[in-house]
Amino acid sequence: MSNNNCVHCGADCGKVPTEWQGKRFCCNGCLSVYQLLNDSQMQQYYAFQQQPGIRLDEAPHLSKYAYLDKEEVKEKLYEFFDNGIAKVTFYIPSIHCASCIWLLEHLNKLNPGVSYGAVNFVQKKYTVSFNTHIISLRQLVELLVSIHYVPDISLQNLEENDEGKVQDKKLLYKIGVAGFVFGNVMLYSLPEYFNGGTIEGSFGTFLYYLMYALTFPLVFYSGSDYLISAAKNLLKGIVNIDLPIAIGVLALFFVTSYEVITGRGPGYSDSLSGFMFFLLLGRWYQSKTYQALAFDRDYKSYFPIAVTRVNGSEESILLKDVKEGDRLLIRNKELIPADSVLLDGTALVDYSFVTGESAPVLKKKGDFLYAGGVQTGGAITICVTKEVAQSHLTQLWNQNKKDDISSKSLTSIVDRISGRFTLAVIFIALAGFGAWLYLDSFKSALLVLTSVLIVACPCALALSIPFTFGSAMRIFGEQGFYIKNADVIERLTHIDTIVFDKTGTLTKPEENNVTFVGLDLRPDELSKAVSLARQSTHPLSNAISTFYSDVKVYETVGYTEVSGRGIFSTIDGERVKLGALEYVDEGRDLNIKAAASSVYLSIDGKMKGYFKIGNKYRPGIENVIHTLKSKYRLYLLSGDNDGEKENLRDMFDDDKMFFNQKPQDKMNFVAELKQRGNAVLMTGDGLNDAGAFLNSDVALSLADDIYHFSPAGDAILDASRFMNFHQYIRFAQKSLTVVKQSFLISFFYNAIGLGFAISGNLSPVVAAILMPVSSISVVLFTTFRTRMAGAKILK
Repeated sequence: MSNNNCVHCGADCGKVPTEWQGKRFCCNGCLSVYQLLNDSQMQQYYAFQQQPGIRLDEAPHLSKYAYLDKEEVKEKLYEFFDNGIAKVTFYIPSIHCASCIWLLEHLNKLNPGVSYGAVNFVQKKYTVSFNTHIISLRQLVELLVSIHYVPDISLQNLEENDEGKVQDKKLLYKIGVAGFVFGNVMLYSLPEYFNGGTIEGSFGTFLYYLMYALTFPLVFYSGSDYLISAAKNLLKGIVNIDLPIAIGVLALFFVTSYEVITGRGPGYSDSLSGFMFFLLLGRWYQSKTYQALAFDRDYKSYFPIAVTRVNGSEESILLKDVKEGDRLLIRNKELIPADSVLLDGTALVDYSFVTGESAPVLKKKGDFLYAGGVQTGGAITICVTKEVAQSHLTQLWNQNKKDDISSKSLTSIVDRISGRFTLAVIFIALAGFGAWLYLDSFKSALLVLTSVLIVACPCALALSIPFTFGSAMRIFGEQGFYIKNADVIERLTHIDTIVFDKTGTLTKPEENNVTFVGLDLRPDELSKAVSLARQSTHPLSNAISTFYSDVKVYETVGYTEVSGRGIFSTIDGERVKLGALEYVDEGRDLNIKAAASSVYLSIDGKMKGYFKIGNKYRPGIENVIHTLKSKYRLYLLSGDNDGEKENLRDMFDDDKMFFNQKPQDKMNFVAELKQRGNAVLMTGDGLNDAGAFLNSDVALSLADDIYHFSPAGDAILDASRFMNFHQYIRFAQKSLTVVKQSFLISFFYNAIGLGFAISGNLSPVVAAILMPVSSISVVLFTTFRTRMAGAKILK
């Protein structure tokens, strides 16, 4: 690393670095953090990793955290509060190395009010306890911001529903009870196992009753979900997958009750407890798979918690309290939370999340501003015309929500199959009971009835989907592809049409290719053009200055910017102009046709040509598109103009590319494809794709940072893995094949078991053993085969 790198964050310090005690820094922010750590004698932060710091391009205005002084906000963020001691957990995306962990866990050295801090590096979460008499919640957040660790606190954090957490706790409690019963019953069964039969005498009776007593909480608490689900569905005339499980549980329980109470034997407490424990573990395995990723995000994930209202006096208010007619102050890089009218200032609004158009839009006083735009210029004042819940962006999120589970999904098919299978098993069991009652005895008939019900329970069938798709989801996650639920994998195998967004999906955000078209520029002329571009905040000027960041920098004199037209300055005695053709050309007709996304240059009145600003496409994109094109219908929808059409012709047919598409256009286009009978996969990266996402069969969000905001979708794909996209679809198809193979194994087990049970050659004990063995074998098969397929396809 060169000597011109920032001591704190490692970024290039540029031509004019900030210096302190002989050390170079890229900005005053990095210098401030370094000085703070130095004054607190925390230089050990830099010992863990060279230049570990985070560079904050622009620190948030600290007044934006005034809402953290409100009691209702504190109550929702605090995990614990008593006698001035509070505990809170923040999500901090910038945590990236051991130095980050060390600094955050030693935050008490920067402020004595912090008593304890712990970092969950994988989830990028920071749990901190602090004394509110010494440091308030707002001051704590501002301290984190000052050292460049900005917590991500969104509106959804405050309105998060705890129902999921409660359900997780309930399931864990039930697994705990089942595990306790299973362990104790197996312990009490050891004398019987070693004795080779039933235990005679009072000691045996005592153990049998003790084990039987433990089955009550096992069946009626741990197994209650299956019993209630089966009962509710039966009342509605529906036979679902929980019914055979419930019948199997009740059959084991009632036969055990009969044997223990009549003194005939121990029953099947051991088989029942083992069966229930492993069944619940399989359910937990499915529910816990990648729960850390929030797929059902709506606009609340993206919107701030509070905004600054200026109705007479300036105050921080919660977003939910914003009313029509309120005047709001929106600073640079802040989001416009509601549909509004611009009252004061000049707005340069970035609508890339809303429209897909990458270039900010210039707005003047009286212009309408849509919610979801980000102000990229100075502070502006707006007047709210619609409340947040009624804004255009919110309506786009809420319209045409698709069902999570299709009526043709594998789960519903399994439910229908298991329903018919269950009815058939019940009929066979009753028929066998009647036949053996007539031919032999009640005892033989009861054994046949119980054996048939137990051995034919399609538990392996029920476990095939969660374990196969659960394993597939885990493998996908290891490869940077995060699936919402098992049903998404199945839908992914049925798609025949793929629709791509361009900006941020096929292209790399905030990266451009810049080429100069025209007369040959001398090095000093290029440097003068770049020096002028550096003075402007316009995104096209930023693209030029960023692309040519290593050229010599000249001093500019008399810098002038004409809004929406161009910029001018005198540099080294020469008049340099950059901007639109009609501005730079100074009214002369040079027979030059204006090009899209271009910045024209003239020096001393002489037209030199123009800088062509092009998108930078993701690596491997052509190979991915050509591979998919041979199997699927591909479309391109873009909110940008058609300036990139020539570059995309090698990948997409002309009649499959559509530009200047608004969010409603994208949504309608996908809906039309669905009406034609196509199964559509929609890929995108912004809010502008939300409507199309909701109408698609599979909604895939491409994200350069998977923890950052993404629209409500079915999956998140790490953008760096986009070149493997076609392999993910192939692996999903292979996973579905594994499920079908496991179905065949399950049916094979049941057919063989039924044959032995109905003929009276299978005791309930053996049936109870075969039932979990069949389930375990299916689980092992699906896990092993899925792993093999993943290793082969996702190399």
